[in-house]
Amino acid sequence: MSKQGFEQRAKCFLSHADIEVNDSNSRKPWDIQILNDKFYKRTLKGGSLALGNSYMDGWWTCDAIDQLVDRLIRANMNKEIINPWLILRNGGFNIEGWRSLGYYLEGRLFNQQKGSRSLRVGKQHYDVSNELYEQMLDKRMIYSCGYWKNAKTLEQAQEAKLDLICRKIGLDKAPGQRVLDIGCGWGGFAMYATEKYDANVVGITISKEQMKLARKRAKHLPDVEILFHNYLNSDEPAELQQPFDHIISIGMFEHVGHNNYRRYMEFANQHLKDDGLFLLHTIGGNKSKYTTEPWFATHIFPNSQLPSINQTVKAAEGLFIQEDWHSFGPDYDKTLMAWHKNLTEHWDEIKGYISSDTAEQERSFRMWNYYLLGSAGGFRARGHQLWQFVFSKSGVPGGYEIIR
Repeated sequence: MSKQGFEQRAKCFLSHADIEVNDSNSRKPWDIQILNDKFYKRTLKGGSLALGNSYMDGWWTCDAIDQLVDRLIRANMNKEIINPWLILRNGGFNIEGWRSLGYYLEGRLFNQQKGSRSLRVGKQHYDVSNELYEQMLDKRMIYSCGYWKNAKTLEQAQEAKLDLICRKIGLDKAPGQRVLDIGCGWGGFAMYATEKYDANVVGITISKEQMKLARKRAKHLPDVEILFHNYLNSDEPAELQQPFDHIISIGMFEHVGHNNYRRYMEFANQHLKDDGLFLLHTIGGNKSKYTTEPWFATHIFPNSQLPSINQTVKAAEGLFIQEDWHSFGPDYDKTLMAWHKNLTEHWDEIKGYISSDTAEQERSFRMWNYYLLGSAGGFRARGHQLWQFVFSKSGVPGGYEIIR
């Protein structure tokens, strides 16, 4: 196919979502401006990985990536650029197309979260810079969807989410309850539950940087313990030997992978008292899949995977009774846009923690920009969901009280 052929096909493809290219006279916020003519061939042969990489390389720009992604998903165009088999229609793969195919096949054939690979996301994403997350997130450093029902600010939304979780598992019913937090991040939930509801919380994380900062932030709270531990490891610390009154997991199930969903649920079941509750807070996908989008897998969340409703419930079958299922995915759009606002406002302070090289700082900013705005657009278009499940082992006597 000629250079002009690739350009015409790309423009035709984008026009289905009312996205125009290089129209400076009546440019809409979601239109694309091409800065390198090689963009067309690269993206058509490399799919979504090439689309994201070429943005990081400065080959194209857009005034509102969140609106661009929203329109692509609502027009079902995202399926065209994600599925590696469809790339073949454009004359075969480039190196990014082959990598996309590799991600697809690897997710089907192998356990991507096995052994040391399960720790990769901690090293690559969560360990990147505590200072970046301190500037981007709220003061409690909660890196998951806020609850915006009655909130007007990010701080209010995150505190409302933490309080919602505490009340859903009944921490307001009695002080001194013992809680396990699987994937505890920087200890935000543990500190909140201990300070407000007098809970005793043990948090586990696979990020050493998170562990260090969480311990520092919670050093004044003797009832908070933060451990570096992978739930997949059979050799458990003494703090996990006794069952917990309740278990919560906020934004960690996305890193488990379909091969390990059942094992994850078994871990929660084994560590929960018979009358306890297990709250699972996770991003969800609309269809059962076995890998993640290639650009995210490369730059943001390696070896991650969004579970579907079917995959989640099937993994819990025979281990738990589902007491509640709460869906509030649109709240993640607001959360991501608030994070993006913080990132852009504080980038001059953040960039020095990323790199001392100006070009690398710019590339890193474009990566975070694409990640946050693209994700916001995905939730806005309802391509992604946010769920909170509440499970019990044998059913709550008299029925579970639904809390919103």
